[in-house]
Amino acid sequence: MPRTKSLVNLALFVVLLLVAAASGVYAFFHPGPWIVPEAAKQVVNPLKPSQADLPAARKLYLDKCAECHGDTGKGDGPQGKMYDPPPKDLTDAAHMNSVSDGELFYKISQGHRPMPAFRKRLTEQQRWQLVLFLRSLSNSAATGSASQK
Repeated sequence: MPRTKSLVNLALFVVLLLVAAASGVYAFFHPGPWIVPEAAKQVVNPLKPSQADLPAARKLYLDKCAECHGDTGKGDGPQGKMYDPPPKDLTDAAHMNSVSDGELFYKISQGHRPMPAFRKRLTEQQRWQLVLFLRSLSNSAATGSASQK
């Protein structure tokens, strides 16, 4: 009788371990919502829109972002197809006008699985240049008002 009880306990223990492991894997691959602190949303881009910054930022974008977000920013990059939810369409003016420059900078800097963080890979100026480039993808005329949100 004691041997049967220990087998049942072992089986329960194994089941609990499997449930815990499955929960951990699920949490790892399905992160929660991307929460940006209010203070980060209020940060204003120190760079002014300039045609001089766009070629360098485009090169950065094609090197670091296009694999998921696509060459034109539509969220249709070859790597992006494997993620759920898919990468954002950066050409969607309504969406891009709803986020501030500070929020974009925060997301580029901090990352959020599966998107990597770029605060150690890119300089602060490069990250701000990317924000300007992302704005250009949506042809947003509201750059100033979006940066104040």
